[in-house]
Amino acid sequence: MGNGLFANCCRHVTDLIFQTRSSDSPDERSPLLPKPPTSCTVCPELPEAAQHAGPYPDVVPSEAVAGGLQKRSERVQDLSEAQGAEGLVTACAQSCLRPAEASRAATVLPTDLGAGLAGLLDHAQSLGARQSCVKLEDSGSAHRSCRRQEHVAAADGEDVAPGAHPAGQGHGKGQPALCLGAVLANPDSGLKCRGAAPSPGSPGTPSSAPPASAGRAPLAQKAAVPPFCPGEVSPAARDAGCGSAGTDRAPCAGGRSSRAPDSQAQALLSKQQQQKKRRKKKKLTLAEHPSGVALMNGSGPHDSLKGEKEPRQNGHEEPEPGEDGNDQEVIVIQDTGFTVKICAPGIEPFSLQVSPQEMVQEIHQVLMDREDTCHRTCFSLQLDGNVLDNFAELKTIEGLQEGSLLKVVEEPYTVREARIHVRHIRDLLKSLDPSDAFNGVDCNSLSFLSVFTEGDLGDSGKRKKKGTEMEQIDCTPPEHILPGSKERPLCALQPQNRDWKPLQCLKVLTMSGWNPPPGNRKMHGDLMYLYVITVEDRHVSITASTRGFYLNQSTAYNFNPKPANPSLLSHSLVELLNQISPTFKKNFSALQKKRVQRHPFERIATPFQVYSWTAPQVEHAMDCVRAEDAYTSRLGYEEHIPGQTRDWNEELQTTRELPRKNLPERLLRERAIFKVHSDFTAAATRGAMAVIDGNVMAINPSEETKMQMFIWNNIFFSLGFDVRDHYKDFGGDVAAYVAPTNDLNGVRTYNAVDVEGLYTLGTVVVDYRGYRVTAQSIIPGILEREQEQSVIYGSIDFGKTVVSHPKYLELLEKTSRPLKIQKHKVLNDKNEEVELCSSVECKGIIGNDGRHYILDLLRTFPPDLNFLPVDGEEMPEECKKMGFPKQHRHKLCCLRQELVDAFVEHRYLLFMKLAALQLMQQKANKQESSGVLENGSSPENGTADSKKSESEDGKIDDNVTGLDQVKELAETIASDDGAVDPKSREVIRNACKAVGSISDTSFDIRFNPDIFSPGVRFPESSKEEVQDQKQLLKDAAAFLLSCQIPGLVKDCLDHTVLPMDGATLAEAMHQRGINMRYLGKVVNFIAKTPGRAQLDHIFKIGISELITRSAKHIFKTYLQGVELSGLSAAISHFLNCFLSSFPNPIAHLPADELVSKKKNKKRKNRNLGNADNTAWASMTPQELWRNICSEAKNYFDFSLECESADQAAEEYNLQKITLLREISLKTGVQILLKEYNFDSRHKPTFTEEDILNIFPVVKHVNPKASDAFHFFQSGQAKVQQGFLKEGCELINEALNLFNNVYGAMHVEICACLRLLARLNYIMGDYSEALSNQQKAVLMSERVLGIEHPNTIQEYMHLALYCFANSQLSTALNLLYRARYLMLLVFGEDHPEMALLDNNIGLVLHGVMEYDLSLRFLENALAISSKYHGSKSLKVALSHHLVARVYESKAEFRSALQHEKEGYTIYKNQLGEHHEKTKESSEYLKYLTQQAVALQRTMNEIYKNGSNANIMPLKFTAPSMASVLEQLNIINGILFIPLSQKDLENLKAEVQRRQQLQESIKSGEQLEAKDKAVEEKEAEPSMPSAAIPLTQSSA
Repeated sequence: MGNGLFANCCRHVTDLIFQTRSSDSPDERSPLLPKPPTSCTVCPELPEAAQHAGPYPDVVPSEAVAGGLQKRSERVQDLSEAQGAEGLVTACAQSCLRPAEASRAATVLPTDLGAGLAGLLDHAQSLGARQSCVKLEDSGSAHRSCRRQEHVAAADGEDVAPGAHPAGQGHGKGQPALCLGAVLANPDSGLKCRGAAPSPGSPGTPSSAPPASAGRAPLAQKAAVPPFCPGEVSPAARDAGCGSAGTDRAPCAGGRSSRAPDSQAQALLSKQQQQKKRRKKKKLTLAEHPSGVALMNGSGPHDSLKGEKEPRQNGHEEPEPGEDGNDQEVIVIQDTGFTVKICAPGIEPFSLQVSPQEMVQEIHQVLMDREDTCHRTCFSLQLDGNVLDNFAELKTIEGLQEGSLLKVVEEPYTVREARIHVRHIRDLLKSLDPSDAFNGVDCNSLSFLSVFTEGDLGDSGKRKKKGTEMEQIDCTPPEHILPGSKERPLCALQPQNRDWKPLQCLKVLTMSGWNPPPGNRKMHGDLMYLYVITVEDRHVSITASTRGFYLNQSTAYNFNPKPANPSLLSHSLVELLNQISPTFKKNFSALQKKRVQRHPFERIATPFQVYSWTAPQVEHAMDCVRAEDAYTSRLGYEEHIPGQTRDWNEELQTTRELPRKNLPERLLRERAIFKVHSDFTAAATRGAMAVIDGNVMAINPSEETKMQMFIWNNIFFSLGFDVRDHYKDFGGDVAAYVAPTNDLNGVRTYNAVDVEGLYTLGTVVVDYRGYRVTAQSIIPGILEREQEQSVIYGSIDFGKTVVSHPKYLELLEKTSRPLKIQKHKVLNDKNEEVELCSSVECKGIIGNDGRHYILDLLRTFPPDLNFLPVDGEEMPEECKKMGFPKQHRHKLCCLRQELVDAFVEHRYLLFMKLAALQLMQQKANKQESSGVLENGSSPENGTADSKKSESEDGKIDDNVTGLDQVKELAETIASDDGAVDPKSREVIRNACKAVGSISDTSFDIRFNPDIFSPGVRFPESSKEEVQDQKQLLKDAAAFLLSCQIPGLVKDCLDHTVLPMDGATLAEAMHQRGINMRYLGKVVNFIAKTPGRAQLDHIFKIGISELITRSAKHIFKTYLQGVELSGLSAAISHFLNCFLSSFPNPIAHLPADELVSKKKNKKRKNRNLGNADNTAWASMTPQELWRNICSEAKNYFDFSLECESADQAAEEYNLQKITLLREISLKTGVQILLKEYNFDSRHKPTFTEEDILNIFPVVKHVNPKASDAFHFFQSGQAKVQQGFLKEGCELINEALNLFNNVYGAMHVEICACLRLLARLNYIMGDYSEALSNQQKAVLMSERVLGIEHPNTIQEYMHLALYCFANSQLSTALNLLYRARYLMLLVFGEDHPEMALLDNNIGLVLHGVMEYDLSLRFLENALAISSKYHGSKSLKVALSHHLVARVYESKAEFRSALQHEKEGYTIYKNQLGEHHEKTKESSEYLKYLTQQAVALQRTMNEIYKNGSNANIMPLKFTAPSMASVLEQLNIINGILFIPLSQKDLENLKAEVQRRQQLQESIKSGEQLEAKDKAVEEKEAEPSMPSAAIPLTQSSA
């Protein structure tokens, strides 16, 4: 089941409609979807994967959703402890795999995916082919993708469960699965398709509550599922103009290439892919579908339907393994492609492999990418003299078959075609030029992998002679990479790529000043004029006419449009230039050869722009296309969308309304949403920069600058200042500055819940030059009326006047469960009660388009009481101990969604324990005396008991039976069944009360976001409820301090979390729901932790983050006082004060002759800041550092002990280069790539010339590919259970779906590729592993940044696979690169560095560079001892590696010493009889023998002199296999050999346990259930085979 023809077509269509450019800015990867609550109270030993597995049915929680798919997982915990795992269990610690209990590992799939056959069928049928060809797209060009049509045969329709509801509404017998007409419609054509089906995740919709009776809901048996065919758009739809005919024809022709070389990359890629994967048949079974536990959050006894299980919305889905019994298979038969011959002018005919599903358009694309035909853009394809329609699918063309001849026929030009042609030629000339990537335009970004692999990965690499490789390797790393080096050069960050010295083809190619042609020349067919200077210095004028390009007689000053003699008329500009310039001819063809050899991932555009913080000095070349783009400022509409700007709001909302009943529909919808979002983000960023640079006229020009608002390209821009005292009570400008990011978080959350009928605005927050700009799409009609009239829900004056509206209440109620928001009443100014289901600030406006919009979502989440002192409110003890509550600068501090989720998860566990405890007490009482009634344990006792039970491990085990009872009980009570005895009801009621649930009969915790909101009043009637809510908020604030922060520190101690820089630390905090304002507390907590030395790296990152964040706050206000002409001087002055050792840097004000005095006085108010324009120049280093320390104290409550950069570096052991990187990334500054001397006391470090640019820092919504993500999770779960093959299938599938939604470049695809590579490697397919990992590295460099910690990880994995493929020198180069990046980003003293150095040492050992190898291995040993403790198994392994090298050097004494150390650790940790201890003792014996033999020989020599007879000693170079084995061990890959018999036993055991659980489930009475559970506990417990790696926290 691959992304098939369907997705292909859809994708093509959406491409045309929504032109994309789009990157996931690394600092901003926070997800739309909530991340998992990793609270420390969720039993800490539960690995994270297990925690993500099932908790929330309605919200997909997962780190992964963050860039956290990316999250690197734990280091291999020493493998010596992988005892007891039976099964070919392959341990993969380092990749995204985490051990998880099989029971929880099944992931929550949307119902129709989990619905067994039905889901699979509609998945297969709609997705067409199992062709995992990555389909990449680019602005508006649909590229060649290779799909094969498939027929889907239903595997024998098994009996349907009685009462199963047939799924798959969209598949009637004969009709295709969905009509594309609506989808094709250009959103601008006014077509709106409303009433889409609810998303699989939307709470309260049938899809999220599979009926209990239908364990699976298979399709009506053997319904023939017709393959979907995009060719069959109904004629009516076409003619209606809503389909391809009207709006879309035009786009595609131009869609050919607005950025051609990239588009060609895609075409190339899909071709390669196609040849690689010719899969004939595939069987795929899907992961288990969890059944819901019915403790609904919220809906009281009445809402829940009798007899149906509703998944409890507050989460805690427990998937039951037994569900998996009847997984069904789908067999997919491939329909093959065919070959056609292409005959183009001037070259030999050639063959091309095509697929029946392809459009003619895609052949165009391939031709524009091929080296020999790339210079043609204006042509048609003809078969037997008939012109083929660009949008026709090949299978619909009569007479087109194997071997047909297609002729390329040159067509006459129009002005538009001529411009496209010139643009395409310019793109080809620039295709290797990196300047766009350095300048951060057009979604280009940098990649340096090819510099280190010298292009010899994969196929070309295998052809190298392997035998001779040993001799040629030069292993010496550059000086600065060696352990202990203090030098941190910057230039090595962006090594010069040989290809970048582009071959110069022309000196100048530009539009002529004689454009446009006068009327009389127009009538001769002149379209436009070009001016060219060749490398030979010949100046020529060229006419573009309808028939092609020719030389005319004009000069720079004389207009003479007559053709020159000879005119050399050519249809393509390249052909003309080839004739007039020999150098052009030679260099252009060389350039195209190089272009075609590059990896496609190096040139595809990323989805969001990535900016580089350093760049070399690039000379500025003349470029007509760039100049034209800058001034005509393509307002986000590409040339081929006919003459209007895009209506962003309409596009954003229309894509949300697309149907989503089944997989193909959802893919199409998610893809459209993603594309529009990335386009909107790019347009909003351009607009925000234009606004701050003063290039946009305000809509209220007469008001003062701070209050101005702007509209540009249908986007509304406002500045982050407190206009009209809106935020007077909340902290004024400071509050106005944070409100937009809070609002954006609200938008993300509501988008993620995705309730049908509720709309949010497109929102992007841009920080640029010290200002914060909010960009929003415009609600239709809002500008024509006053806000007071428009708002029909919520309040515009923070709670004085409040209104409500039944429709809004109904819509918001659907979001209240997943978001844990409580419906509540507030009083308005007339003392009337108004019911709300959000905070009062949240406003509801019905647009002129009739849609219900919500905006101002800045208080979606409850307030953080630690930073909101309220008179008369007492905070819990834990908070007071840590100095809370603390006055913050503003009153908009909210808890993060992750915290709310973790808190609820924590309370749920408490609830279960309390109830179980009481049930057991009841039982005990019954047994003691049947006469005694009930153990009257009050809720308070309950709580106390539960705490006790947590501490005494023994009790928790007893609880197991109790917990099962509680679940069953809660289900029955929830379904309001009269059969429950009152005592049991009482138990649940007590437990609910104890944990603060708002319902008596089920666990349901929600927050009221208006509590403690200034100006909001509550009616008397809800007094008690408000008290409870206040208590809940206090508990949550205390939970953050007492559980989450210690939990984070504990994870850092265990090395399950390994941040390397500020961004990764922030991400780790955010995943646990800890806001950055707690950073000071976290650092303090670390400082007081007993194992402080083992947290050194975290402490260092924390301090540098405190310093750079405080500096960023100061820099923001500093920049606001600077006018444009002084920008580079001001920034370099700030950096000198911040980092240079030079005591008194002087700022250079802009030269006087440029600053006219008179003009300044008049234009004073233009400057947005209120400071005098030169105030910045007087800053001194002492003053700046004083401000940094006071900012750190005021904002983060942390006392920094430093008065200058030197002191900070000294005191906290920081690197100035690291601080420079952090501050540049946070502020968007780009500096010149050169070596900076920070420590000179004689001249400042930076000059104005070193500041190259300042970029915006952009925060935006990241739409998700939900289905792909479910597949990815299921794949992970399968792998964790040891089913590698199935896991691999699922992850391949996820990769296809990700490509379908995101295009080729995205962080989540990167994670997918990394995991695939790891699986390929484990399953022994080294070359496939290499190819996938190479893509992962390229993608990580392009999407996250070349020195992002993730990229460093990817480099390490790639080095391992290179070594396995015997590419030793490449492996070393990659490891050296990773080490360099790590030194730059953090420095040497990091636990990850130990792993890296072990890798380098092992490879060097393998190539017999013993002395070098020892330097790295001994450094690794030192670091491991520091971070893991000298007694850990990691250190024992390290000792062993060092001993091996000493053995190779024949220094047996040192070898013995190290091996003894290792032996002692093994003996103490694992005992005498562990195999590791035995191995070590064997090795010790061997070393002793060798040492004795050597000593004998030496004695012999002393005694007998030169004629001694010498026994030959064995000095062995290590074998590659043994080195690889050690590499696998340290990188956490472990192969356990198993016999077939073991496997059989294992499978039998697993099945037996599953049947057992089945029987437990089906047992209806409590007693039956208890018995089964007791039997189960009585069995000898077998070590769970489902866990591929036992991770010891060494």
